[in-house]
Amino acid sequence: MENNTSLQQQLLEAGVHFGHLRKKWNPKMLPYIFAEKKGIHIIDLNKTTESLQEVAGVLKQIARSGKKIMFVGTKKQAKEIVTECARKINMPFATERWLGGMLTNFNTVRKSVKKMQSIDKMLGDGSAESLTKKERLQLQRDRDKMDKVLGGISQLGRVPAALFIVDIGHEHIALAEAKRLGITTFGIVDTNCDPNKVDFPIPGNDDATKSIAIITQYITAAIAEGLAERQAAKDEDVEEAGSDENEKRADRIQAEAEAESGRGRTGGDGGRGRGTGAPRRRTPTAGGGGRRPGGPR
Repeated sequence: MENNTSLQQQLLEAGVHFGHLRKKWNPKMLPYIFAEKKGIHIIDLNKTTESLQEVAGVLKQIARSGKKIMFVGTKKQAKEIVTECARKINMPFATERWLGGMLTNFNTVRKSVKKMQSIDKMLGDGSAESLTKKERLQLQRDRDKMDKVLGGISQLGRVPAALFIVDIGHEHIALAEAKRLGITTFGIVDTNCDPNKVDFPIPGNDDATKSIAIITQYITAAIAEGLAERQAAKDEDVEEAGSDENEKRADRIQAEAEAESGRGRTGGDGGRGRGTGAPRRRTPTAGGGGRRPGGPR
């Protein structure tokens, strides 16, 4: 309970409870509105805290399963925060602008990413040295332009499992693409948006930098926990596999040693067997042409 109270206090200090003017409201946000003050809607921070904790739990599980969560925030107030948080946990992000078809036409977008990576390679390994200075500059400009838009998804090999969106109204294209592909969506929803458009809404102020920062950082911390748990489970598996391998090796060595000693015994018996089959030397008692000493001639 104390944890909830301290989280609520932090949300309050960050101004997460400030909604839009009453005339701009979306009636579907009614369950999340606490009151109206001076013509501005006040968001219920109890609901925000509950939603935030639920979203953090779900995203933690997605990260633990090894799937990718894409961060989307192209608003001026969100760009820096979203980029920083996504980079911290090595997740894809789109903060410059949303390219139409970034998800629905992913294969084409991947081609552009590969083109950017091949330019990087050319500039890195010196193969661009054969070009003129003007051509090299043009190549660098093209690369920077692509990096601005595609840099956040350069490591993304396939469509992400989830989208975390800052301001679902502003990022309506990203939301529509995710919905079309059946990607789970999470988003900060202000009083002027429809919370039903996103799978997991987080009611809150999506315009103030402090508000965006506290919500995004809380979610980033949950994802980081999920990734850490995944790594710990992997290490445990490797350890177990190593001990199993050691046991198998010990068993193999023991089996080989037993087989070796078995072969040694067999070799001894075989030697005796060969001795038994060989012609015996006549003893003096059995000598004299088979005549018994003292017997009748």
